[in-house]
Amino acid sequence: MVYPQHFTKFTKEHADILAALVCGLLLFLGWFALHLGWLGWAMLLLPAAYIIGGYESAREGITTLIKEKELDVDLLMIVAAVGAAGLGLWRREYHLIIDGAVLILIFAISGALEGYAMGRTERSIRSLMSLTPDTARVLHQGEEQTLPISQLKVGDEIIVKPGELIPTDGIILSGYSTINQAAITGESLPVEKTVGEEVFAGTLNGYGALKLQVHKPAASNLIQRVIKLVAEAQETAPPSQEFIEKFERGYAKVIVISGVLLAILPPFIWAWDWETTIYRALTFLVVASPCALMAAIMPALLSGIANGAKQGILFKNGAQLENMGKVRAIAFDKTGTLTTGQVQVSQVMPTEEYTQANVLKVAAALEASSEHPIAKAIVQAASDLNWQRGTDVQAIPGQGIVGMLDNQKITLGNAAFIQQYVTQLPDKLQDLAHSWESEGRTVVWVAQNAEVIGAIAIADMIRPEAAATIRRLRQLGVEQIVMMTGDNQRTAESVAQTIGITQIYAQLLPEDKLNLIRSLQKQYETVAMVGDGINDAPALAQASVGIAMGGAGSDVALETADIVLIADRLEKMVVAMELGRRSQFIIKQNIAFALTSIILLMLANFVGNINLPIGVIGHEGSTVLVTLNGLRLLRRF
Repeated sequence: MVYPQHFTKFTKEHADILAALVCGLLLFLGWFALHLGWLGWAMLLLPAAYIIGGYESAREGITTLIKEKELDVDLLMIVAAVGAAGLGLWRREYHLIIDGAVLILIFAISGALEGYAMGRTERSIRSLMSLTPDTARVLHQGEEQTLPISQLKVGDEIIVKPGELIPTDGIILSGYSTINQAAITGESLPVEKTVGEEVFAGTLNGYGALKLQVHKPAASNLIQRVIKLVAEAQETAPPSQEFIEKFERGYAKVIVISGVLLAILPPFIWAWDWETTIYRALTFLVVASPCALMAAIMPALLSGIANGAKQGILFKNGAQLENMGKVRAIAFDKTGTLTTGQVQVSQVMPTEEYTQANVLKVAAALEASSEHPIAKAIVQAASDLNWQRGTDVQAIPGQGIVGMLDNQKITLGNAAFIQQYVTQLPDKLQDLAHSWESEGRTVVWVAQNAEVIGAIAIADMIRPEAAATIRRLRQLGVEQIVMMTGDNQRTAESVAQTIGITQIYAQLLPEDKLNLIRSLQKQYETVAMVGDGINDAPALAQASVGIAMGGAGSDVALETADIVLIADRLEKMVVAMELGRRSQFIIKQNIAFALTSIILLMLANFVGNINLPIGVIGHEGSTVLVTLNGLRLLRRF
């Protein structure tokens, strides 16, 4: 039987749990022996509990002290525990040794729980690695060969059978199927895919067999980019975490100095006895340690990053998740972002003697011989119709195309070009064409012999989710949303009006987009930019948060951006914003709770209302609570 990797590998997480369990068992046996008066056994069992439960913390604390010349909370805990044991031996009050062992045990349990909590986040990220198979069926000289994914080359043809995971990104050469992309894009329903469309590694093929062509190296496929980006995010500490870490180093020194003073001065100032003084000083070292404060930020951010990865949102580091919660203005590129970036037939208007199907079949007969994007759009629109390819086809760049179909001359093109071949343009169609053009659409006239038979409107289609996304972002409190484009003003206004954006900047060059982002930052400080093209890269780099469309985005845009929306799911902008806002809220909760816990425990220690075990429970309990609170961001919403 094959078991998952995290069951077969004995990790540090497992070692911490085992150490805590053994420490607890030895502590119980030592306490039992002491209770029965077996002092010799107790003096064997309790030191063993100290060593097994405290070894890892002592090692980490001493390593930090020697290599970085810094004190940390691990060493403070060990000092407090050993101090309690020493005080107990000196006074022959062996319950203090038990108190120190309890401190070690609870600290070990806390460390094991924190390790488990962090391990849960890491496992959810590592699970991405199991999404792709290790091998692929490659067609080589007409025969199938099974090769490791690492040996695939660009241009290789691979076979994916029904129900199998797709091994690498590829373009469909033949076949039709539904693809379950939930693991990559978060889409709940399978997506239909056919010839010419891209499929991603790690997605699940449905009922149809597919032949794919590898169009990028296996190492750079989408799922590998996800793993790389998430791994980088884990290793990069956001500014808030860096601040907390710097604060902790100085804070630990203050605590040690304060602890030394508390162990010396009270007998002279308040006439405390030395046992009480040292005991309170040791308890102070425990309750004043900033463990909860240290755990307030990173578990929450890593959980948010893992959640985003599951839903098709790649945060390159925790800082960008933080920044998403602070965004006050967003600038959207138009083409490829708010629109699909791929022209489509939006409307067909025939003359009275013809139907829409007649016009599309005649147009497709000639456009099938062209590689122009408009030609592809027309052929795609006619894909369900029966038509035959035209002959003697000749394209006139920038104007149109002519050819023969069933011994009749067919002409397609703009109005000026068509007028060279027809007697007149129908008034009704001219009015409609002007209306289409005012909306930013391209008009293709279709003529048969010397007669106009119809007109076709071509448009870069607006993403269906664009308007709802803009509305939801405003509801989340984004103060300003603008659209920027290199397209003309008329087209920009048409798109903006449809999706509900009122601030438009058209006919912009890349440097103009960059300057616009700078201008917005002066007014709103934290500004997000969403784009997909090479011309968007400077603005993406300048923005407080650069967001790239993962499917349509250029490599330059994907590398420059801080966040990537896989598979061009624009509505995931809302999820990214909510993750950012929730992470900010949870981090503030954690910091407030951690500071309050430390202050209350310190006050309780000074007035003598807590002993060392209670202080340990309060201190370590607050650490576990803030860690678990951060893990709430793992939940999908």
